[in-house]
Amino acid sequence: MIPFVDLKAQYRSIKDEVDAAVLGVIERCEFTLGSEVAAFEKEFAAYCQVEHGIGVNTGTSALHLALLAAGVGAGDEVITVPFTFVATVSAIDYTGAKPVFVDIDPKTFTMDPNALEAAITDKTKAIIPVHLYGQTADMDPILEIARKHGLVVIEDACQAHGAEYKGRRAGSMGDMGCFSFYPGKNLGAYGEGGMVTTNSPEFTKTIRMLRDWGAEKKYQHVLKGFNFRLEGIQGAVLRVKLKYLEAWTEARRTAAAHYDRLLAGSGVPTPYVRPDVRHVYHIYAVRTQHRQTWQDALLAQGIQSGIHYPTPVHLLPAFADLGYRAGQFPHAEKAASEVLSLPMFPELTQAQCEQVAQAVRALAAPAEQAVDAAAVSAA
Repeated sequence: MIPFVDLKAQYRSIKDEVDAAVLGVIERCEFTLGSEVAAFEKEFAAYCQVEHGIGVNTGTSALHLALLAAGVGAGDEVITVPFTFVATVSAIDYTGAKPVFVDIDPKTFTMDPNALEAAITDKTKAIIPVHLYGQTADMDPILEIARKHGLVVIEDACQAHGAEYKGRRAGSMGDMGCFSFYPGKNLGAYGEGGMVTTNSPEFTKTIRMLRDWGAEKKYQHVLKGFNFRLEGIQGAVLRVKLKYLEAWTEARRTAAAHYDRLLAGSGVPTPYVRPDVRHVYHIYAVRTQHRQTWQDALLAQGIQSGIHYPTPVHLLPAFADLGYRAGQFPHAEKAASEVLSLPMFPELTQAQCEQVAQAVRALAAPAEQAVDAAAVSAA
């Protein structure tokens, strides 16, 4: 079996360090926040090229608290994309604001800046571009439009640890950046975790209070807050893993390059990478109009795959009340019907890449032969 993600292989490679770090937290009884979380906040902020990091319990909470810190609430609108994990949109909904969608660029799957300005109204308060699959959105035009209209930009960087746009790290370009440390992420906890990154002391102070019951200090509750604190054990694990993130990222990029080479000329659409970004390949997604057939056939050969994501958020039953309908965001809808995520993790070997690519090429061959036959017939 070639797994979609192999967390056990990664754990085995750092087992002694992780075990010692976890035992240290237990011995000190620093279970909630504590010294390991504080150190990780500083280290991850520096990695993201920002001044401040605020650890929280999930990436969803990071988005939620970033929106609240920006003053987003009932009656406001927040613009994002429908081709994302549901948490992006749920975080907007939690504040009482209305999610407003714009379509994606069909090549990068990220926010189309050309569609952005038409969605802005006098109720718009913020924009959440999503750095999907490990590639950043086209941030310069998004930021320019945001500045023109006085809007806050919150990067959903939950899949983009270490990704870069024109030399700038994900999480450093907007007013705030939001990360998830769900176990399967490029930098994953051994449980749940998240972080907000920012250069703003004001946003930092507000989010630190909001994550801990709105308290400025113990029992001094200034804001109506939440219990969204990052656990000490997760901070310790993430500190160990952060030291290896760059090496793991380069291993992902090497695996992606293998896939690109092995699938060249097969007719299979492989990930498009903007020339001015560093793609960190949280996901390596190809496209096919025969996705279920391919997924079933790969699994029969012992190859796991995934779908990220099968239904765009505007068509999910949970958000039917927003009033969107099929056909409004054709690029998002087409991508959702075609993307298929191949195995991708730092420990993926070249031999495994070759096995996966060979299976995918074989599945694509009949379609290519049909195209060639049609071309000959037409001639």
